[in-house]
Parts: sequence; structure tokens; C-alpha cells
Amino acid sequence: MEFHDPSELGELERAVLTLVWRLGSATAETVREELGRPLKDSTIRTVLRRLEEKGYLAHEVDARTFVYKPAELPGQVAGRAVQRIVDWFCGGSMEALLVGMVDSELIDEAELKRLAARVAAKKGARK
Repeated sequence: MEFHDPSELGELERAVLTLVWRLGSATAETVREELGRPLKDSTIRTVLRRLEEKGYLAHEVDARTFVYKPAELPGQVAGRAVQRIVDWFCGGSMEALLVGMVDSELIDEAELKRLAARVAAKKGARK
């Protein structure tokens, strides 16, 4: 399955997706109310449909009303976004990204150790 590049999501698409993640599920009406912006119902429906076409949302029909739910977890989408950054700026090297984050003081040594422990635990669980 081909995944959409999360870096290509527009600001409104990101806001709607974040809202559906937070709520767990939502109708177009709920999204329009929760966003608190003066947007037409047709605009919200178009954004929801496009997010579904891109693979971020799925819908069920409840009494003729589309109810949208996340098709992917936020961590999965974030992982693809980070992979894109790694490919663009770090020549595909996750190590280069992490070293750059440490050098830029985005991750401190304690957090890096916690991450290493979690990675080791995941690897151990896969054996």
C-alpha cells in the first residue's frame, strides 16, 4: 500500500486530523463545531473525504451520517514524517538524525538512554 506523505497535508487537513484523533470519531458537523472556524459544511466534508482518500481516516455510516475514525495512529503518521526528514536531510541515516538532535539539544542524554532502553526492550520482545 502506498502511503501519503504527511508533510504535504495542509494546515486545515492537519487541524481536522488532529481533532479526529483527539475525539476518536467525529461527524462533519462535530468537526465544524469543534474547529471553531467559520467554515462551510461542504468545506469540512471535502477535507474529511480527502483525508480518507489519502488513507488517514475511514468512515462508517450511522443512520445515513458518515462517522469518521482514524485509519492510522498519530505515531504511524509521525514515523512516516520523520522518515521523510531523515531521507531529505540525513541521507537516510537515522543515526545522523539522532546525533543532530543531541547536538542541537533537542534530546538530552537521559532521554536518549531511555529511548535506547525502549529500543532494546522492543528488540528483545521480537526474538
